[in-house]
Amino acid sequence: MRVGLYPGTFDPITMGHVDIIRRAAMLVDKLVIGVAINRDKGPLFSLEERVAMIEAECAYLTEQTGTEIVAHPFENLLIDCARDVGAQIIVRGLRAVADFEYEFQMVGMNRALDDSIETVFLMAEAKHQAIASKLVKEIARLGGDVSKFVTPRVNTALKERLG
Repeated sequence: MRVGLYPGTFDPITMGHVDIIRRAAMLVDKLVIGVAINRDKGPLFSLEERVAMIEAECAYLTEQTGTEIVAHPFENLLIDCARDVGAQIIVRGLRAVADFEYEFQMVGMNRALDDSIETVFLMAEAKHQAIASKLVKEIARLGGDVSKFVTPRVNTALKERLG
């Protein structure tokens, strides 16, 4: 069984994330969405809320693709999380050159820690390349419309959280 791990903070999950999840699900038999706890980032949504959002948004993708998709919180090294869930592949989404430079360094470090786990990069669809959770939160915080960037369920959660 091919297991992939798609890690991130997902605070909140965006249409860009959903696009990468949908496409990654076609490459593996099981896709684990690694939800980074990362207390230093001061997330808007709690870990439990982020996991619930991911599960809700991915339920239809599991039906659509036939791939099991599960959320898995983690606070350890990414490579250790990959080992914990039995992943042979780490999936990363790329939006721009700046993403690539950071990811290139991460791949090198992860390969040094465990060269049996491959990293696969998926380019974000053109319409999703500008979407970043940080920007979505900022737009929503300032009263802007983020409905193009998140699902209706996440949009509602943002409105409830930010007033």
